[in-house]
Amino acid sequence: MQGLIIRSTGSWYQVQLPDGRRVEARIKGKFRIKGLSTTNPVAVGDVVDIEFEPGSDNAVINNLHPRRNYIIRKSINLSKQAQIIAANLDQAFLVVTLASPRTSLGFIDRFLVTAEAYSIPAALVFNKLDLFSKEGLEILAEYQDIYRKIGYPCYEVSALKGTNIDQITELITGKTTLFSGHSGVGKSSLINALLPDLDIRTGEVSDWSDKGMHTTTFAEMHQLPGGGFIVDTPGIRELGVIDIEQAELSHFFPEMRDRLNQCRFNNCRHVNEPGCAVLEAVEEGEIDISRYESYLSIYHGNDTRA
Repeated sequence: MQGLIIRSTGSWYQVQLPDGRRVEARIKGKFRIKGLSTTNPVAVGDVVDIEFEPGSDNAVINNLHPRRNYIIRKSINLSKQAQIIAANLDQAFLVVTLASPRTSLGFIDRFLVTAEAYSIPAALVFNKLDLFSKEGLEILAEYQDIYRKIGYPCYEVSALKGTNIDQITELITGKTTLFSGHSGVGKSSLINALLPDLDIRTGEVSDWSDKGMHTTTFAEMHQLPGGGFIVDTPGIRELGVIDIEQAELSHFFPEMRDRLNQCRFNNCRHVNEPGCAVLEAVEEGEIDISRYESYLSIYHGNDTRA
């Protein structure tokens, strides 16, 4: 019997069957993907086959269907292992805040690179619009300009006040959409605004660290009234890029990808080579310096923190 993983709590998974029933299931055997060592072999969004255990309402997952795509990151404490955040997505929305807590440009870029690497359309959702000062709105415009000019949609919302929630509802209806971001950016509040009947627990931002406190402790898919799903995931403090070769990295920066065939050398690293079209574009202001710094940081495997 085929089903969809809609909730993960570690060792047990909730599977939604075609008739709408939901059953608790565990894994039988091992699942591998592209030779990656993952902490969670099955993720929300996966399509699986199950069989019921004799004399029980519980089931066993005995087959994982091929994934159309997935979002993956390095495990925080196990650098050689990866965590699959979610699979089979139509789009990924990164919820961003400019303060309390601040989402860094580097974190945004790592998320976008990961989405690009697995061909998942991505967008940025700037939350807490109700808290913005005049100066904050100017910084917001600068952030949005960086990403809009390279093709990433940017949206402004206030989950607290309900501002532009209808716009987000229209964008996600009929699609499977991942919502991700730091703890404290208001992701749970935003999902509550989109699906008021859920009443997901929300938390305050910690005063001493200006970091959010985790309120979502496991990944879960929520069905939308008009069709589609929201994939809610625990807040991410770090996002390490994994399974991307150095030579491939520039392909996942759209503004670099457009210039790759203009470099003097076919194997240009875009670091210090003469005749590099990417470096020339950075010097001329055609590629934003923050984006190029993110490229170098990922290329050299530097810090994954926000």
